[in-house]
Amino acid sequence: MPIDPQVEMILAMTPQGGPPLSDALVAETRTGFGTMMTLGVGEVPAIASAEDRDADGVSVRVYIPNGAPPAAGWPTVVYFHGGGWTIGSVADYDAFVRLLCAQSQAVFVSVDYRLAPEHPHPAATDDAWSALNWVHTNAASMGLDAHHIAVAGDSAGGNISAVMAQRARRDGGPSLCFQALVYPVTDCDFDRGSYADNATGYFLEATSMHYFFDAYCRGGVDATLPAVSPLRASDLAGLAPALVITAEFDPLRDEGNAYAEAMSLAGVTVEVKQYDGMIHGFMAMPGVLAGGRAGVDHVVRALRAAFGTV
Repeated sequence: MPIDPQVEMILAMTPQGGPPLSDALVAETRTGFGTMMTLGVGEVPAIASAEDRDADGVSVRVYIPNGAPPAAGWPTVVYFHGGGWTIGSVADYDAFVRLLCAQSQAVFVSVDYRLAPEHPHPAATDDAWSALNWVHTNAASMGLDAHHIAVAGDSAGGNISAVMAQRARRDGGPSLCFQALVYPVTDCDFDRGSYADNATGYFLEATSMHYFFDAYCRGGVDATLPAVSPLRASDLAGLAPALVITAEFDPLRDEGNAYAEAMSLAGVTVEVKQYDGMIHGFMAMPGVLAGGRAGVDHVVRALRAAFGTV
């Protein structure tokens, strides 16, 4: 279908085709990304609290919704932000995570994992693993339900969520009840059709993805490792049930859909939804895109169904 008219208006107001992302431009890009994230969310509901904590050496922000927790404790989402492993932060995603926390009626633990190129792989996934295990270990003392822990994230955060779900199953980590993967990076293959279809002009560009992988895999890291490209894992059986959301005008569309299909073929319970007319990052703009609002609502419904709090 054609691109959504609201998306078209946003693209018309957003500079396209600038200089390719590089190490020299990372600091500037990080600043601009934070501004964009704040503006796109719109009105944010009130929550009970948001507190910065130390999760065994990893900075996290713990968001608690209003109201009384269920008898077994709060269901919890460990959230990993997007930004190509090189940009984005807990602060940048604060408004967005507050929205998800309020709507889901779940505690959110947003993880400030280390960023490339300063800290290439496996720094991000090491931090993510530490934070996930910290949540599980301290669930009782924090008033959380250790049996209802999910992972979620968008873009590179979707990648990290997928990697955490695989690692939890493989290494006997926390038993996850759900994984929500929003336009996730799942493979290092740039030859997929969606890369050709959406290489330029749709916010996330193919050249940026080349840079993101270069920065994340700096120092000779093999990008085909499942810990970088989770679609390359030899066995996906036994993973937590998943929701995978993709966007039609997104270079990552095909690999997200392919990961959903691969999990389903392995016997994992998967819901996949491609939002036609949308671009990468659309769900972070519920304040200006009806499609973004629909995407947020979709994730919220899926989380509440997984938690049994519908």
